Amino acid sequence: MRSGFSTGACAAAATLAAARVALQLEPRGLESILFPDGSREALPIVWTCPLPGGAEASVCKDAGDDPDITNGSEIRVRLEWREDAEILFQAGEGVGTVTRPGLQIPVGEPAINPGPRAMMATALREVTDRGATLTISIPGGGQLAARTFNPRLGVVGGLSVLGTTGRVRPFSLEAIKATIACALDVAWAAGHRKVVLVPGHIGEKAARANFELGPEQVVEVSNEWGFALETAKRVGFLEILAVGHPGKLAKLWMGHWDTHSSRSPSPLPEVAALAQRLTGRALFGLPTVEGIFQALELQDQAMLARELGCHIQESIEALLGSPVAVALCTMDGRLWGAR
Repeated sequence: MRSGFSTGACAAAATLAAARVALQLEPRGLESILFPDGSREALPIVWTCPLPGGAEASVCKDAGDDPDITNGSEIRVRLEWREDAEILFQAGEGVGTVTRPGLQIPVGEPAINPGPRAMMATALREVTDRGATLTISIPGGGQLAARTFNPRLGVVGGLSVLGTTGRVRPFSLEAIKATIACALDVAWAAGHRKVVLVPGHIGEKAARANFELGPEQVVEVSNEWGFALETAKRVGFLEILAVGHPGKLAKLWMGHWDTHSSRSPSPLPEVAALAQRLTGRALFGLPTVEGIFQALELQDQAMLARELGCHIQESIEALLGSPVAVALCTMDGRLWGAR
């Protein structure tokens, strides 16, 4: 599958193109930039525009075959010369600002991570030692950001400019893992020493409905349970609570720490076998774990949830070597049981 380029790499190419125009050098249709691994790649420039005291350039992001939310977005960099040799970064349209501690960038700064900043600075220094203010804009970025983790991480007003390698690997999990790590850092920086890990909206709804939690205390981990649990322990959280639907969390009992359906088997056989041992009912023909629960009487649902929660808890504790708690919830956010 085809790889692509990160937003940071696009911003670096736009920086170099804008600098060349501002220095009255010949504009190029492709700008070759240096990547952190020492290699070079040429990115196409959409347009350039000279401005009083600087210039602006644009690159269309190509994320390859990765389902990146910013694929096809325009990444613009406006360069304005400074009297000193410093390079400053500003957030333009569609780029967010950091409002909570715990991220790689201090509060009040534009959400442009260190990797992209370094690539942009390197690109600029290839053609000049002059200082400049570099303003990144992503038209439409504010709307796209609402579909990302940025609001819960405290990045407001738009997207984050991310990237450590400058490249996007197809269907890479790196961005998800980086977001989880950032969310855990934000929760820790907010003073929380207890954290709640959830697969998604259903788990978060149940957690907030049944426990008193701070806004940063719930971290959505998607399918990356192994990474999230081990990172939470490494950050130093004293207590970890996993909340989610048994159809997802049952996979942790089976030792599958990446719960994506394409990378882990269905937990249906094990849950059905457990239900049969507890209730005597054979429910192997049902298509979902939800269906198994719904086929049981309320007292049997509670019994199955307690036993399944115990198995999940033991599996996580064996992985981490430290105590955790588990709460299983229904599809509408009610708790079935907790351990």
